[in-house]
Amino acid sequence: MLNLSDTEEILAILVAVAIIMGFAFSTYKEIQSTIAEERTKQREKEENEAKVKTLIKYMDAKKELIDAVNKASKN
Repeated sequence: MLNLSDTEEILAILVAVAIIMGFAFSTYKEIQSTIAEERTKQREKEENEAKVKTLIKYMDAKKELIDAVNKASKN
């Protein structure tokens, strides 16, 4: 069995803790990045939905105008 001195054991524990902390930090940063991306996608989706609603209103108004012109020209 491998025998380590007290200094080596402390050093091994510190290295292990540093690795775990590094993993936790990188995971935290990755989660933050993913959340930011999802928020951006959601914002873009909401903007696109608003544009589509505006376009639909525009098309409805144009249709009503065309219908009114057709009705007036028939009379």
